[in-house]
Amino acid sequence: MKRIFALFIVVLACAPAFAQHPVLVTAQWLNEHKSDPDVVILQVSFMKYEYDQSHIPGAQFLWPESLAPNSPYGSYNAPDVKHATNVVRGFGINNNSHIIIYYVRNELPAAARMFLTLEHFGLKGKVSMLNGGMDAWKKEGYSTNAEIPAVKKGNAKLTAGNLLVDKEYVLKTLKNENSKVVDARMQRFYDGEPTGNPRDGHIAGAGNIPYTDLTDATNMLKTDAELEKYFAPVASKDKELVAYCFIGQTASVVYLAGRELGYNMKLYDGSMQEWSRLENLPMETTKK
Repeated sequence: MKRIFALFIVVLACAPAFAQHPVLVTAQWLNEHKSDPDVVILQVSFMKYEYDQSHIPGAQFLWPESLAPNSPYGSYNAPDVKHATNVVRGFGINNNSHIIIYYVRNELPAAARMFLTLEHFGLKGKVSMLNGGMDAWKKEGYSTNAEIPAVKKGNAKLTAGNLLVDKEYVLKTLKNENSKVVDARMQRFYDGEPTGNPRDGHIAGAGNIPYTDLTDATNMLKTDAELEKYFAPVASKDKELVAYCFIGQTASVVYLAGRELGYNMKLYDGSMQEWSRLENLPMETTKK
């Protein structure tokens, strides 16, 4: 009896605290599970007009700036834990919630930044993205409405995370053989085409995975096999990838795709908006 009890304790100790939900879900999956008691659906878009007109039944509206506020030192910053907790609980999110994020049209970057931010605050493995967003939902013929769901305040406990990193972390990454910095901008900006920033080009030593190459014509992330073709030449899966872009938004698509593939991902929040302004931070160009 003691041996059985001891074995039971070992099994409990080794068991995960919660089921790791998939990074991506389909419209069919969401239609089948949208009424599950633990599912929380959030529409992310820059403006609320589309949500007011119609949305996926049960969905709530998440404005990107509520979890990525601007400051005098840059756009799209990580909020403090207290603010993030208040926002998240307002959606009825608990520690056992499965959060589904979706987007309208081509606004995947903003939705991906919300995906990343929620993971940053300790909800990693509890957030999924509806691949293709609202367009995929409508394409399958599923219904929408304009009803605002009644929500009971949640009790999720957030923690300060380490997925959104600063310039000091990037500098250390550049010297670390087990990590790789990745520019998520289009190649012409990576090469050095002027962007209006004080300095052009890319962070010295960074690779390039343009976020625009990771989606198809319907704004869906490409298949894993197709995504791997962009990631594999830059770094192997045993390396940590730190993505950046102009302000820390579009690089979130690279973060999302990397998570789907199983890479260890982080994002440099200041991105080129900050890096290009600080002359002591190394940059280079490949423009001929």
